[in-house]
Amino acid sequence: MPVTDQAFVTLGTNDIYCQGALVLGKSLRNHKTTRQLVVMITSQVSSRMRAVLSNIFDEVIEVDILDSADSVHLALMKRPELGITFTKFQCWTLTRYTKCVYMDADTIVLCNIDELFDRDEFSAAPDSGWPDCFNSGVFVFRPSLETFHKLLQFAEIHGSFDGGDQGLLNSFFSNWATTDISKHLPFIYNLSISSVYTYKPAFLQFGSEAKVVHFLGTPKPWNCKYNPQTRWIVEDESLSGNEHLSYLVLWWEIYISDILPLLTDQEETEGANSQQHQIGRIELLVKNENPVGSQETPVKSPGDTVQLAHSASELSIHESEEEARTEDERRKWEQGHIDYMGKYAFENIQKKLDRFLQ
Repeated sequence: MPVTDQAFVTLGTNDIYCQGALVLGKSLRNHKTTRQLVVMITSQVSSRMRAVLSNIFDEVIEVDILDSADSVHLALMKRPELGITFTKFQCWTLTRYTKCVYMDADTIVLCNIDELFDRDEFSAAPDSGWPDCFNSGVFVFRPSLETFHKLLQFAEIHGSFDGGDQGLLNSFFSNWATTDISKHLPFIYNLSISSVYTYKPAFLQFGSEAKVVHFLGTPKPWNCKYNPQTRWIVEDESLSGNEHLSYLVLWWEIYISDILPLLTDQEETEGANSQQHQIGRIELLVKNENPVGSQETPVKSPGDTVQLAHSASELSIHESEEEARTEDERRKWEQGHIDYMGKYAFENIQKKLDRFLQ
Protein backbone atom coordinates (compact mmCIF):
# COMPACT_ATOMS: atom_id res chain seq x y z
CA MET A 1 0.00 0.00 0.00
CA PRO A 2 1.63 3.31 -1.07
CA VAL A 3 2.44 5.76 1.72
CA THR A 4 2.02 9.20 0.21
CA ASP A 5 3.04 11.39 3.15
CA GLN A 6 6.57 9.96 3.45
CA ALA A 7 9.39 10.06 0.93
CA PHE A 8 12.94 9.13 0.05
CA VAL A 9 14.72 12.32 -1.03
CA THR A 10 17.94 12.81 -2.98
CA LEU A 11 19.75 15.67 -4.71
CA GLY A 12 21.08 15.98 -8.26
CA THR A 13 23.19 19.11 -8.66
CA ASN A 14 24.06 18.46 -12.31
CA ASP A 15 23.55 15.89 -15.07
CA ILE A 16 26.47 13.77 -13.87
CA TYR A 17 25.17 13.41 -10.31
CA CYS A 18 21.70 12.75 -11.72
CA GLN A 19 23.14 9.48 -13.10
CA GLY A 20 23.62 8.44 -9.49
CA ALA A 21 20.18 9.69 -8.48
CA LEU A 22 18.60 7.63 -11.26
CA VAL A 23 20.34 4.43 -10.18
CA LEU A 24 19.47 5.10 -6.54
CA GLY A 25 15.83 5.70 -7.44
CA LYS A 26 15.66 2.56 -9.54
CA SER A 27 17.26 0.47 -6.80
CA LEU A 28 14.57 1.69 -4.39
CA ARG A 29 11.88 0.82 -6.95
CA ASN A 30 13.43 -2.61 -7.58
CA HIS A 31 13.17 -3.39 -3.87
CA LYS A 32 9.49 -2.41 -3.73
CA THR A 33 9.54 0.68 -1.58
CA THR A 34 6.07 1.91 -0.69
CA ARG A 35 7.24 5.50 -0.17
CA GLN A 36 7.32 8.41 -2.59
CA LEU A 37 10.57 9.21 -4.40
CA VAL A 38 11.65 12.85 -4.62
CA VAL A 39 14.70 14.30 -6.35
CA MET A 40 15.75 17.90 -5.81
CA ILE A 41 17.65 19.42 -8.72
CA THR A 42 19.39 22.70 -9.49
CA SER A 43 19.18 24.89 -12.56
CA GLN A 44 22.31 23.12 -13.86
CA VAL A 45 20.26 20.01 -14.73
CA SER A 46 19.27 19.86 -18.40
CA SER A 47 15.69 19.56 -19.64
CA ARG A 48 16.46 16.12 -21.10
CA MET A 49 17.70 14.86 -17.76
CA ARG A 50 14.63 16.24 -16.00
CA ALA A 51 12.43 14.25 -18.39
CA VAL A 52 14.34 11.06 -17.56
CA LEU A 53 14.17 11.71 -13.82
CA SER A 54 10.38 12.05 -14.02
CA ASN A 55 10.19 8.43 -15.22
CA ILE A 56 11.53 7.18 -11.89
CA PHE A 57 10.77 9.86 -9.32
CA ASP A 58 7.32 10.92 -8.18
CA GLU A 59 8.51 14.51 -7.85
CA VAL A 60 11.31 16.41 -9.56
CA ILE A 61 11.71 19.68 -7.68
CA GLU A 62 14.06 22.48 -8.69
CA VAL A 63 15.63 24.16 -5.67
CA ASP A 64 17.59 27.27 -6.58
CA ILE A 65 19.10 29.06 -3.60
CA LEU A 66 19.60 32.17 -5.73
CA ASP A 67 15.84 32.28 -6.20
CA SER A 68 14.94 31.64 -2.58
CA ALA A 69 13.82 33.68 0.40
CA ASP A 70 15.79 36.62 1.75
CA SER A 71 17.01 34.54 4.69
CA VAL A 72 18.73 32.13 2.30
CA HIS A 73 20.27 35.03 0.35
CA LEU A 74 21.64 36.51 3.54
CA ALA A 75 23.12 33.20 4.68
CA LEU A 76 24.68 32.62 1.27
CA MET A 77 26.26 36.08 1.22
CA LYS A 78 27.86 35.43 4.61
CA ARG A 79 28.91 31.86 3.80
CA PRO A 80 29.34 31.57 0.00
CA GLU A 81 31.41 28.40 0.41
CA LEU A 82 28.29 26.60 1.66
CA GLY A 83 26.25 27.01 -1.54
CA ILE A 84 25.71 23.28 -2.14
CA THR A 85 25.08 22.75 1.58
CA PHE A 86 22.25 25.30 1.54
CA THR A 87 20.84 23.55 -1.52
CA LYS A 88 20.78 20.22 0.34
CA PHE A 89 19.10 21.86 3.33
CA GLN A 90 16.13 22.65 1.09
CA CYS A 91 14.95 19.11 1.86
CA TRP A 92 13.57 20.51 5.14
CA THR A 93 11.19 22.67 3.11
CA LEU A 94 9.34 19.62 1.73
CA THR A 95 6.58 20.08 4.29
CA ARG A 96 3.99 18.16 2.27
CA TYR A 97 5.69 15.09 3.77
CA THR A 98 5.59 14.20 7.47
CA LYS A 99 8.84 12.23 7.45
CA CYS A 100 11.61 11.65 4.91
CA VAL A 101 14.82 9.73 4.45
CA TYR A 102 17.52 11.70 2.68
CA MET A 103 20.07 9.73 0.61
CA ASP A 104 23.03 11.12 -1.30
CA ALA A 105 23.05 10.44 -5.04
CA ASP A 106 26.16 8.27 -4.64
CA THR A 107 24.31 5.65 -2.60
CA ILE A 108 22.50 2.49 -3.69
CA VAL A 109 20.15 0.19 -1.76
CA LEU A 110 20.59 -3.58 -1.67
CA CYS A 111 17.20 -4.43 -0.14
CA ASN A 112 13.99 -2.80 1.05
CA ILE A 113 14.78 -0.22 3.75
CA ASP A 114 11.31 1.19 4.42
CA GLU A 115 11.83 0.35 8.10
CA LEU A 116 13.92 3.53 8.33
CA PHE A 117 10.66 5.46 8.50
CA ASP A 118 10.11 3.94 11.94
CA ARG A 119 13.09 6.00 13.13
CA ASP A 120 12.87 9.58 14.30
CA GLU A 121 14.75 12.73 13.37
CA PHE A 122 17.77 12.85 13.39
CA SER A 123 18.71 9.20 12.82
CA ALA A 124 21.94 8.52 10.96
CA ALA A 125 24.82 6.05 10.85
CA PRO A 126 28.25 6.78 12.33
CA ASP A 127 30.97 8.07 10.06
CA SER A 128 33.76 5.55 9.51
CA GLY A 129 36.42 8.23 9.92
CA TRP A 130 35.15 9.59 13.27
CA PRO A 131 32.34 7.46 14.74
CA ASP A 132 31.27 10.14 17.24
CA CYS A 133 30.07 12.03 14.16
CA PHE A 134 27.34 10.77 11.86
CA ASN A 135 27.69 10.52 8.11
CA SER A 136 25.20 12.80 6.36
CA GLY A 137 24.84 10.59 3.29
CA VAL A 138 21.78 8.85 4.78
CA PHE A 139 19.56 10.34 7.48
CA VAL A 140 15.97 10.44 8.70
CA PHE A 141 14.37 13.86 9.11
CA ARG A 142 11.04 15.63 9.53
CA PRO A 143 10.48 18.49 7.06
CA SER A 144 10.01 21.73 8.95
CA LEU A 145 10.39 25.35 7.92
CA GLU A 146 11.33 26.15 11.51
CA THR A 147 14.23 23.68 11.41
CA PHE A 148 15.23 24.96 7.97
CA HIS A 149 15.54 28.56 9.18
CA LYS A 150 17.34 27.48 12.35
CA LEU A 151 19.87 25.64 10.18
CA LEU A 152 20.41 28.78 8.09
CA GLN A 153 20.88 30.94 11.16
CA PHE A 154 23.28 28.41 12.65
CA ALA A 155 25.26 28.30 9.40
CA GLU A 156 25.58 32.09 9.31
CA ILE A 157 27.10 32.16 12.78
CA HIS A 158 29.12 28.96 12.98
CA GLY A 159 29.81 27.84 9.43
CA SER A 160 30.97 24.24 8.96
CA PHE A 161 34.07 22.66 10.45
CA ASP A 162 34.58 20.50 7.34
CA GLY A 163 33.37 23.00 4.76
CA GLY A 164 30.26 20.99 3.88
CA ASP A 165 26.87 19.83 5.10
CA GLN A 166 28.21 17.00 7.28
CA GLY A 167 30.23 19.25 9.56
CA LEU A 168 27.40 21.74 9.87
CA LEU A 169 24.75 19.11 10.59
CA ASN A 170 26.95 17.43 13.20
CA SER A 171 27.38 20.76 14.97
CA PHE A 172 23.66 21.52 14.75
CA PHE A 173 22.58 18.07 15.98
CA SER A 174 25.49 18.04 18.43
CA ASN A 175 23.84 15.68 20.94
CA TRP A 176 23.58 12.81 18.44
CA ALA A 177 26.61 10.99 19.86
CA THR A 178 25.43 10.91 23.47
CA THR A 179 21.69 11.49 23.87
CA ASP A 180 19.64 8.75 22.21
CA ILE A 181 21.22 5.54 20.97
CA SER A 182 18.04 4.72 19.01
CA LYS A 183 19.04 7.47 16.58
CA HIS A 184 22.27 5.65 15.76
CA LEU A 185 21.56 3.70 12.59
CA PRO A 186 23.55 0.49 12.19
CA PHE A 187 26.52 0.94 9.88
CA ILE A 188 24.89 -1.43 7.36
CA TYR A 189 22.50 1.43 6.45
CA ASN A 190 25.42 3.53 5.22
CA LEU A 191 28.33 1.25 4.36
CA SER A 192 30.96 3.59 3.01
CA ILE A 193 33.40 2.10 0.54
CA SER A 194 36.29 3.74 2.41
CA SER A 195 35.56 1.49 5.41
CA VAL A 196 36.46 -1.53 3.27
CA TYR A 197 40.08 -0.44 3.51
CA THR A 198 39.87 0.90 7.08
CA TYR A 199 38.75 -2.38 8.65
CA LYS A 200 38.85 -5.14 6.07
CA PRO A 201 38.22 -8.07 8.48
CA ALA A 202 34.97 -6.44 9.65
CA PHE A 203 33.87 -5.95 6.07
CA LEU A 204 34.57 -9.59 5.27
CA GLN A 205 32.58 -10.64 8.36
CA PHE A 206 29.60 -8.27 8.13
CA GLY A 207 29.63 -6.83 4.60
CA SER A 208 27.07 -9.34 3.37
CA GLU A 209 24.50 -7.76 5.71
CA ALA A 210 24.80 -4.33 4.10
CA LYS A 211 21.54 -2.63 3.15
CA VAL A 212 22.88 0.66 1.72
CA VAL A 213 26.24 1.18 0.04
CA HIS A 214 27.72 4.68 -0.07
CA PHE A 215 30.35 5.35 -2.74
CA LEU A 216 32.04 7.91 -0.54
CA GLY A 217 34.99 9.80 -1.98
CA THR A 218 36.49 8.46 -5.19
CA PRO A 219 35.93 6.76 -7.47
CA LYS A 220 32.25 7.34 -8.05
CA PRO A 221 30.57 4.57 -10.07
CA TRP A 222 30.06 6.92 -13.02
CA ASN A 223 33.81 7.72 -13.00
CA CYS A 224 34.67 4.05 -13.51
CA LYS A 225 34.90 2.17 -16.80
CA TYR A 226 32.74 -0.92 -17.13
CA ASN A 227 33.09 -3.93 -19.43
CA PRO A 228 29.65 -5.43 -20.23
CA GLN A 229 31.28 -8.52 -21.74
CA THR A 230 33.09 -9.57 -18.56
CA ARG A 231 30.52 -7.83 -16.34
CA TRP A 232 33.36 -6.31 -14.38
CA ILE A 233 35.00 -2.97 -13.72
CA VAL A 234 38.01 -2.00 -15.84
CA GLU A 235 40.56 -1.56 -13.08
CA ASP A 236 43.19 1.17 -12.88
CA GLU A 237 45.48 2.60 -10.22
CA SER A 238 42.54 4.28 -8.45
CA LEU A 239 40.94 0.89 -7.77
CA SER A 240 43.26 -0.85 -5.34
CA GLY A 241 41.80 -4.16 -4.22
CA ASN A 242 38.68 -6.05 -5.26
CA GLU A 243 36.54 -6.07 -2.13
CA HIS A 244 34.10 -3.36 -3.19
CA LEU A 245 34.15 -3.80 -6.96
CA SER A 246 31.04 -5.99 -6.87
CA TYR A 247 29.06 -2.96 -5.67
CA LEU A 248 30.37 -0.89 -8.58
CA VAL A 249 29.35 -3.72 -10.91
CA LEU A 250 25.85 -3.75 -9.40
CA TRP A 251 25.56 0.00 -10.01
CA TRP A 252 26.53 -0.43 -13.66
CA GLU A 253 24.18 -3.38 -14.17
CA ILE A 254 21.24 -1.26 -13.00
CA TYR A 255 22.47 1.61 -15.14
CA ILE A 256 22.66 -0.46 -18.34
CA SER A 257 19.48 -2.49 -17.86
CA ASP A 258 17.16 0.15 -16.39
CA ILE A 259 18.58 3.65 -16.86
CA LEU A 260 20.25 3.59 -20.27
CA PRO A 261 16.99 2.73 -22.12
CA LEU A 262 15.37 5.80 -20.54
CA LEU A 263 18.34 8.01 -21.35
CA THR A 264 18.54 7.00 -24.99
CA ASP A 265 15.00 8.21 -25.58
CA GLN A 266 16.50 11.65 -24.97
CA GLU A 267 19.72 11.04 -26.88
CA GLU A 268 21.30 13.20 -29.55
CA THR A 269 23.32 10.90 -31.81
CA GLU A 270 26.16 12.68 -33.57
CA GLY A 271 26.62 10.23 -36.44
CA ALA A 272 25.94 6.73 -37.71
CA ASN A 273 29.09 5.17 -36.21
CA SER A 274 29.65 7.62 -33.39
CA GLN A 275 31.14 6.22 -30.19
CA GLN A 276 30.10 9.36 -28.36
CA HIS A 277 26.44 9.69 -27.42
CA GLN A 278 25.20 13.00 -26.07
CA ILE A 279 22.44 12.72 -23.46
CA GLY A 280 21.61 16.08 -21.96
CA ARG A 281 24.88 17.43 -20.60
CA ILE A 282 26.65 14.08 -20.35
CA GLU A 283 28.39 11.85 -22.85
CA LEU A 284 28.30 8.06 -22.88
CA LEU A 285 31.48 6.75 -24.49
CA VAL A 286 31.10 3.30 -26.07
CA LYS A 287 34.33 1.49 -26.89
CA ASN A 288 34.16 -1.68 -28.96
CA GLU A 289 37.38 -3.55 -29.62
CA ASN A 290 36.33 -5.63 -32.64
CA PRO A 291 38.51 -8.34 -34.14
CA VAL A 292 40.55 -7.31 -37.17
CA GLY A 293 38.40 -7.20 -40.29
CA SER A 294 35.09 -7.00 -38.47
CA GLN A 295 32.70 -4.09 -38.89
CA GLU A 296 31.42 -1.82 -36.16
CA THR A 297 27.70 -1.98 -35.58
CA PRO A 298 26.26 1.27 -36.94
CA VAL A 299 24.12 3.33 -34.62
CA LYS A 300 21.00 3.94 -36.68
CA SER A 301 18.88 5.45 -33.94
CA PRO A 302 19.22 6.52 -30.32
CA GLY A 303 17.63 3.27 -29.15
CA ASP A 304 20.44 1.29 -30.79
CA THR A 305 22.80 2.65 -28.15
CA VAL A 306 21.39 0.15 -25.63
CA GLN A 307 22.16 -2.79 -27.91
CA LEU A 308 25.59 -1.36 -28.67
CA ALA A 309 26.30 -0.87 -24.97
CA HIS A 310 25.64 -4.55 -24.23
CA SER A 311 28.15 -5.60 -26.89
CA ALA A 312 30.80 -3.02 -25.98
CA SER A 313 34.12 -3.79 -24.37
CA GLU A 314 34.13 -0.60 -22.33
CA LEU A 315 31.57 2.00 -21.21
CA SER A 316 32.25 5.26 -19.42
CA ILE A 317 30.29 8.39 -18.51
CA HIS A 318 31.69 11.88 -18.91
CA GLU A 319 30.60 15.45 -18.52
CA SER A 320 30.48 17.11 -21.94
CA GLU A 321 33.47 19.39 -22.51
CA GLU A 322 31.28 22.48 -22.76
CA GLU A 323 29.44 21.57 -19.56
CA ALA A 324 32.72 20.88 -17.76
CA ARG A 325 34.05 24.29 -18.77
CA THR A 326 30.83 25.99 -17.67
CA GLU A 327 30.86 24.19 -14.32
CA ASP A 328 34.52 25.06 -13.76
CA GLU A 329 33.84 28.72 -14.52
CA ARG A 330 30.86 28.73 -12.15
CA ARG A 331 32.98 27.30 -9.31
CA LYS A 332 35.66 29.93 -9.91
CA TRP A 333 33.04 32.69 -9.81
CA GLU A 334 31.67 31.35 -6.51
CA GLN A 335 35.20 31.27 -5.07
CA GLY A 336 35.93 34.81 -6.25
CA HIS A 337 38.52 33.69 -8.83
CA ILE A 338 37.23 35.54 -11.88
CA ASP A 339 39.26 35.69 -15.10
CA TYR A 340 39.32 39.47 -15.47
CA MET A 341 42.34 39.24 -17.78
CA GLY A 342 40.74 36.78 -20.18
CA LYS A 343 37.14 35.84 -20.90
CA TYR A 344 35.73 38.38 -18.44
CA ALA A 345 38.07 41.23 -19.34
CA PHE A 346 36.32 44.58 -19.72
CA GLU A 347 36.81 44.72 -23.48
CA ASN A 348 35.19 41.30 -23.95
CA ILE A 349 32.21 42.25 -21.80
CA GLN A 350 31.94 45.52 -23.74
CA LYS A 351 31.87 43.62 -27.05
CA LYS A 352 29.01 41.44 -25.81
CA LEU A 353 27.08 44.48 -24.64
CA ASP A 354 27.61 46.18 -28.00
CA ARG A 355 26.34 43.11 -29.87
CA PHE A 356 23.32 42.91 -27.59
CA LEU A 357 22.46 46.60 -28.07
CA GLN A 358 22.76 46.53 -31.87
